[in-house]
Amino acid sequence: MSALAASSSSPAPTVRVGIGCFVVDPENHPGQILLGTRKGSHGAGKLALPGGHLEMNESWESCAAREVLEETNLTLANLRFFNVTNDVAIDGNPLKHYVTVFMVGEIAADSAALQNMEPHKCESWNWLTWADVLAVFEDTPERLFEPMRNLIATLRRAEPAFLGDR
Repeated sequence: MSALAASSSSPAPTVRVGIGCFVVDPENHPGQILLGTRKGSHGAGKLALPGGHLEMNESWESCAAREVLEETNLTLANLRFFNVTNDVAIDGNPLKHYVTVFMVGEIAADSAALQNMEPHKCESWNWLTWADVLAVFEDTPERLFEPMRNLIATLRRAEPAFLGDR
């Protein structure tokens, strides 16, 4: 047991799995991704993809589809794996260690309209280009949710190929 775990009467910290989903809409928002400003949880005030925690026995695809629907009212098609990051000590907190799985999904043709379904958790949803996201990363990186910052660093700032499919 680590010294950190032994010093607390609470259960030992565990690594959690988070899912972040790049939502794309090549028809109406070519070359853009959907980002929201988080509220009320770790990462409050930061730009983040729709997503959340992987539940027991849930596939990455099911989790991404569920979280996007719960948060944005959108249903997805062509949902697929994109990348993964190991996010240790998020926001400097040694008890927040996540493996974040990044997925990509296109808005389904029969999807309902975009709506902020959890206004207590997200200020608003906005479409941004990769250049917009990189500008935030370069100018005020603290405005991006840490797993997103880690992903951008992993990609060496390169635009994801799925944004070129327009």
